[in-house]
Amino acid sequence: MTDSASSDAERRTLWIVLVLNAAIALAFLIAGVSGDSSALLANGLDNLSDAAVYALSLIALSRGTKWKTRAAGVSGVMLLIFAGGILLDVGRRYLQGSEPIGVTMMAMSAVAAVVNYICLRLLQRLRKPDVNLRAATTFSFNDFISNGGILVAGLLVWWLGSNWPDLLVGFLTAIIAVKGGVEILRDTKKEARQAKEENR
Repeated sequence: MTDSASSDAERRTLWIVLVLNAAIALAFLIAGVSGDSSALLANGLDNLSDAAVYALSLIALSRGTKWKTRAAGVSGVMLLIFAGGILLDVGRRYLQGSEPIGVTMMAMSAVAAVVNYICLRLLQRLRKPDVNLRAATTFSFNDFISNGGILVAGLLVWWLGSNWPDLLVGFLTAIIAVKGGVEILRDTKKEARQAKEENR
């Protein structure tokens, strides 16, 4: 595959995952508000930040290595900020109480799991992904794992009539985001160091 064909494939893939993430983010946020679910809101914000990162990645495709590294760094920082927001929401719902709807959580998690699996497979097909595309893959993998957690939490909320499974998944989603953000920042630092050594 030539560099031009590879770049076109990357651009096409990023556009697809951007649109899919923006759509599922909107659905998650609407379902999170109507279903009073911290886990759904957390995943909605996560997918929204993913869409923003994919937009950055698209811009970075036509730029140099330094720009791509910076864009990936922004992705990592956004994940950490997003994690902080989730933790605050979980804490608020723990103190004030909430009544999540288990059926809504299960339905949304099933739809989102299919969407995120498609995104993950599309990104994994790309050959020799740069630091930015590896960050995008990390985002999609995190989303796919979170969807499984929401499905289990929705079942437990429906069965037990309690909000703690929803809060637990919201908390775990934040932890996964922290892990992903740290990994992206480490990869970014490594890439920047390698680029610096090559330019010497």
